Amino acid sequence: METEHNIRLTSAELSSLWSNYLMDSMSICVFTYFLEKVSDSEIKPIIKQALKMSSEHIEILKKIFSAEGIPLPKGFTDEDVNPHAPKLFQDTFLLNYVKHMTKGGLSLYGAILPNIVRKDIREYYSSCLASTTELYNETTSILSSKGIEIRPPFIPYPTDVEFVEKQSFLAGWFGEQRPLTGQEIMNLFTNIQTNKLGEALVIGFGQVAGFVNIRNYMLRGKEISKKHIAIFSKYLNADDLPSPMTWDHEVEASTEAPFSDKLMMYHVGVMNASSVGNYGVAISMSQRRDIASVYVRLSAEIGKYAEDGINIMIDNAWLERPPQNIDRDALIKKTQ
Repeated sequence: METEHNIRLTSAELSSLWSNYLMDSMSICVFTYFLEKVSDSEIKPIIKQALKMSSEHIEILKKIFSAEGIPLPKGFTDEDVNPHAPKLFQDTFLLNYVKHMTKGGLSLYGAILPNIVRKDIREYYSSCLASTTELYNETTSILSSKGIEIRPPFIPYPTDVEFVEKQSFLAGWFGEQRPLTGQEIMNLFTNIQTNKLGEALVIGFGQVAGFVNIRNYMLRGKEISKKHIAIFSKYLNADDLPSPMTWDHEVEASTEAPFSDKLMMYHVGVMNASSVGNYGVAISMSQRRDIASVYVRLSAEIGKYAEDGINIMIDNAWLERPPQNIDRDALIKKTQ
């Protein structure tokens, strides 16, 4: 990549690269452990590829930060992973984990790229999108070949072009409710899947966390996920549509931690942020008022849960301060 040395990183570029360093350093720890435990010969290459991608990202990010004279974040290191800990998740969960992490990566990189100006950073995020798309496709193909890929429900093809004639199309709280649109079904289904993956993950994390308050935090996350799954499933079931399967049975009984409490708390924080983003997208695509209002209410619940998690990280000195603007008022007062 060609670097335009005379152009500084913008706030969007700096903050995105900084956050990506933390996430990829976490992913290296997670995939290192997964690679040590996976036994399925078809799933193992997927884990290897995911680990290779994150490692390559870290090397590129290190060069960018070094060229700009910016200190590297601490992120996550070998201290945060124990590859020799017993197996915590079954192989099929690992494959679904990669699938959902690539979905999150595609959304994240797609949101970042339009805000990037510098050529070398644009090239970096374009390559991230390309490699993540490739991994997503390969993971989906293996899930399909194993018969464990979960497809969203089918709905009938339209037979005519029709236009909405009544305001009741937007209603949902009272009276007769119209059937769900395809986009509403897609988002309900996707958010059930995401919550099911999160539920399984916090169950596993809760089993191995060292601090009691972190175990309790994971247990609370499990209950929130179950609640959200039940609410979203109710909408699908009301339209005689199926809900996705659960993965909580794919968590092993181990109580020995493969990851540090710091890493597990950060990981849950990433999932919280992703959930709020997913709910925001769902709000924009939900034309029934009752469904949109549910997403708003549940987003607030996740926000409170996320805030409590951040406070736990602050209390343990685990939260790295992200790049931020200068406090001009503080500088002025300091010179007085």
